[in-house]
Amino acid sequence: MKTSIGTLLALSAIFCSLTGCQSRSPEPASTNKLAAISGHLPYNPLAWKAITTSTTPHEGTMSTLYGNDTAVAHARAGADGPYPQGSVLAVVTWKQRDDPHWFGATIPSHPQSVEFLTISSTPEAPPVYERYQGSPLARIENIDAQTVQKRVVSILSERAAVMP
Repeated sequence: MKTSIGTLLALSAIFCSLTGCQSRSPEPASTNKLAAISGHLPYNPLAWKAITTSTTPHEGTMSTLYGNDTAVAHARAGADGPYPQGSVLAVVTWKQRDDPHWFGATIPSHPQSVEFLTISSTPEAPPVYERYQGSPLARIENIDAQTVQKRVVSILSERAAVMP
């Protein structure tokens, strides 16, 4: 038995010296630096957990709805009521680009906008909506009330993606 183990070890050493014993595991994908968010935002939504994602093919964009811990707990609980006080939601929208590593797949490119919806700590106060656009992202002022109302309704109607 000792001879066969010794022989195997010797053969392994020879094989490694010939092949370099390099790992065959795939290298990690590089960071998608194009999708980075820059600008003066009140929060970093990329540090939060994702609630759901969507794409708008005719516009060539993809979006992710993120939430702070309070919002994520509410969304993932499947609760039908309004988000609790202190919830903050963020919709990050990127332009899409082809994934250089996977044929036919798309990944985020440059950020198009970040929208924040803050649920007030006062129950009767409406949610506060803010939109940031440009490069670097800057707050957009004077958004008409109808657009704000549509975006608030749209963001609040999003449901958490079902995760296994």
